[in-house]
Amino acid sequence: MSERTTSTSPKKRLHLAAHFPGVNSTTVWADPRSRSQIDFASFEQLARTAERGLFDFFFLAEGLRLREHKGRIHDLDVVGRPESLTVLSALAAVTERLGLAGTVNATFNEPNELARRLSSLDHLSAGRAAWNVVTSSDAFTGENFRRGGYLDRADRYTRAAEFVRTARELWDSWTPEGEPRPFAHQGQHFDIEGEFTLPRSPQGHPVVIQAGDSPEGREFAASAADVVFTRHGTLEAGRDFYADVKGRLAKYGRAHDDLKIMPGVTFVLGDTAADAQERAAEIRRRQVSPQNAILALEQVWGVDLSSYDPDGPLPDIDPDPESALVQGRVKIANPFEIAAKWRALSRAKGLSIRQTVIETTTRQSFIGTPEAVAAELEEFVATDAADGFILVPHLTPGGLDDFVDRVVPLLQERGVYRTEYQGATLRSHLGLREPVWKG
Repeated sequence: MSERTTSTSPKKRLHLAAHFPGVNSTTVWADPRSRSQIDFASFEQLARTAERGLFDFFFLAEGLRLREHKGRIHDLDVVGRPESLTVLSALAAVTERLGLAGTVNATFNEPNELARRLSSLDHLSAGRAAWNVVTSSDAFTGENFRRGGYLDRADRYTRAAEFVRTARELWDSWTPEGEPRPFAHQGQHFDIEGEFTLPRSPQGHPVVIQAGDSPEGREFAASAADVVFTRHGTLEAGRDFYADVKGRLAKYGRAHDDLKIMPGVTFVLGDTAADAQERAAEIRRRQVSPQNAILALEQVWGVDLSSYDPDGPLPDIDPDPESALVQGRVKIANPFEIAAKWRALSRAKGLSIRQTVIETTTRQSFIGTPEAVAAELEEFVATDAADGFILVPHLTPGGLDDFVDRVVPLLQERGVYRTEYQGATLRSHLGLREPVWKG
């Protein structure tokens, strides 16, 4: 049943998920409370906190190759990146209701093998598995795989869409009586046949999550996804994105509540508004060290800027759009435009390189007292800027504790958040319909 409205609670309910912060500049590595990125205890602690907060799911990102900067492994990747579904399978044994969402690439995997792994997780967790579908057009990443090379951008989503359709065919291939049946799929990207090794899992299909803001990504989300992981952090941008993607559902025979839109957000809490702002500013400074400021600048400019002073002005040279200085990161689409915006901001406010990077790359989404943050989260959901949020804390693994202890009770008092889990599966948490069995 959807949690959008009920006879006893006219308010639209919001959904929450937790993102393990992983290897990125969101995490404040220098904080003494920051712990290992590969020790299972870190994953377990954050997942248990999310379940204590009655979150819908726990979310893991994926990296198929360590990024490089100037031919060396990027500093934020030296801790390594565990494989998502392996970690989530272990978490299934130490959690009871929390959904378990893993990012797995549709460009460098095959449908039968991945459908089997996801179905296994759904069986082991009693219906709590989710797959965040991502694609890659990166030849640098492709070097780690037998096929090598990469897919053109135009082909990434066609392969991903066919991948999801094929996986669902496999999940539906057993009979309702629990008997395997042969399957056969012939398409542009996949030509496979055989018998799937597992019966239909508790959710029927694991929940499908999609992250992408391009026109192709939005269309793919409307046609195939159950949840959209987006980056829109302002009310206006969120409402525009929400209306656009939800408006695409009808042509695929889907209803408004068949797709949940959940932006990834950060938060900083304080006892007063001024205290929260002061803490947020300090977190930004620690996220962007002098070294990281130059690295961020080099990602835009594409040239070696190590001779520049992080506390000095921005470079007056033009970016190199063909640079291979940075490998494994999303390529900057228009470095000239970004460089011009950064220079204009720097001149207008008298900002140094480091201050400019802080201003443009590390803005927290929600800053304030617990009461103010709870009210703002409710406003986003009530005015259709989002259906919920995927929280990305700045500390691993204890960064979610404050939110669960201080904000969740306020959301419950407002009548916009559950006080207990009503169902056992992730689909029930999200208010999603069971998939129609097409077997």
